[in-house]
Formats: sequence, C-alpha cells, structure tokens
Amino acid sequence: MGKSGGGKTSMRSIIFANYSAKDTRRLGPTMDVEQSYVRFLGNLILNLWDCGGQESFMECYFATQKDNIFKNVEVLIYVFDVQSQDLDKDLHYYQSCLESIIQHSSNAKIFCLIHKMDLISEEMRGTVFAQREKLLHDVSKPLHCACFPTSIWDETLYKAWSKIVYQLVPNVKGLEKTLENFAEIIDADEILLFEKATFLVISHCTRKEHHDSRRFEKISDIIKQFKLSCSKLAAAFQSMEVRNSTFACFIELCTPNTYVMVVISDPTISSEVTLMNIRNARKVFEKLEKDGVRN
Repeated sequence: MGKSGGGKTSMRSIIFANYSAKDTRRLGPTMDVEQSYVRFLGNLILNLWDCGGQESFMECYFATQKDNIFKNVEVLIYVFDVQSQDLDKDLHYYQSCLESIIQHSSNAKIFCLIHKMDLISEEMRGTVFAQREKLLHDVSKPLHCACFPTSIWDETLYKAWSKIVYQLVPNVKGLEKTLENFAEIIDADEILLFEKATFLVISHCTRKEHHDSRRFEKISDIIKQFKLSCSKLAAAFQSMEVRNSTFACFIELCTPNTYVMVVISDPTISSEVTLMNIRNARKVFEKLEKDGVRN
C-alpha cells in the first residue's frame, strides 16, 4: 500500500514479472486493487494485493472494504515516496492501515519501504533514511515495522524484498542449518540459495567474512539482469562459473525451484569436485523443500 505514484507497481513488476527498471516507465497507475498470484519456491503461492493509492481508493479501503482488504494479511508492505510533498497525509493513511491490521490481522508483519532514494543526493541518503525510519518506528507503536531504503535503479530493492520473503519461506531454519553443514563439508567460504524465478536470496551461510555487506543484493540484481538479457536472445540461463586467482564462484541449479551459489577460495579444490558435490546435495535440498511446503 501507499500513495499513488509511489512506485508500488514498478517494484512488484521488477521482482515478480521480470521487468527492467526502464520497462516500468510504460506502467500506468493502479486502479482500485490488483490481485496477482505468484508461484514462489514451486508450491508456495503468494497472493499479492497491489492497492491503488489515489485518495478516493484509500478512503474506500477504510470506509467500506476494510474487512476484505485487511483480513488474513500475513505481511503489510507500505511504500513511502521519500520526496512526498504531503508527509502528514501519508502518515495518516499509514496509521489507518495499522489500525485496520490490529483489528483484522494482528499477527501480520509490517514493512515500510522508503522508496525513490535515488532522488536524494548520495551524501544525504543515510541521514534522510535514519530520520524517516525513526519517525515510522514512533508512529507505528505498539506495532513494530522494519524499514528499508529502496530504489528500482539499484540493488536496494532486492535487499528489501529478500528480507520480506525470508519471513514467508517455510522451514527456513532447516535450510540454513543444511547450508552450514554443506559449506563445512565442501570447505566453501560462502553459499547462497536463490529462489529461481525472482533470484531473491532466501538463505545463506558465510564462513569467511567479506567486506561488502551488500554483495547478496548486488548478485541478485546482476544475475537477474543477465537472465533478462539471455531471454531477449531466446536463450535460457542455466549455470555460471567465475574463477580468478583468489576464488572460484559457481552458480548452479539446486532444486527445480532454487539456484545455489558456492564460493571457494581454496585453489586445490577443482571445479569438477565442487560441481559433483552440488549435484550430490540436490536430493537433500529437494527433500527439505518438499517437507517445508508440506508442513
């Protein structure tokens, strides 16, 4: 939810419909509520409601559609345009959403995206976000909201949505434990598990610290753009290996619904051995995925 023109449909189209940032320029405003069903991790169906932000629609949501809009909500994602000229009205509608959530879906998780951060000068982004985050934490009480700065033009969008879908992945703790065991067995520095369609990071294990804290989102963005380039050439992305003098990186299909990325710095471990280990691990991850969806 969020005001009209805030960027809600654009980010949904980039993450779930394989749009590029440039492609979103042809999207029109959302009228009323657009529902879409997205298959995630194979058998997990996400029911996404993209709610138009025009003032007449917002008033209607709270006046006559409250039971329909806010019942059985797992996650509320509220999008704030960082350059909005009417922050008081934005906060009013946000608080109205929270009141409805408390009444109809009190266990829902709340995420606030401070969007279009690319329009703020780079040296001011941290300060502007910190101020807005504090304000939203204050007005959200007694509920808790997690805030993220986002832009469709960089990897911040992937970071925010990875954090959101992480809350929805069944048996995510089992995935993390299995990744830890797998990383130790094959002596990997780091392993990431991506959802196949969106290339969002759903789990990871890090055994060797890295200086770039935003590397996961950058990788999601890079690979997603590469996949789009492949599709435009009527080619399908299947796997990738990158090797230099300090490390080797492998991106391979893990299960029918996930990709795995393995990073290894030990030069004595050959590509053939790592690829064989990934193949041998597939059945373990497939069983874990099926058990999680079944539960």
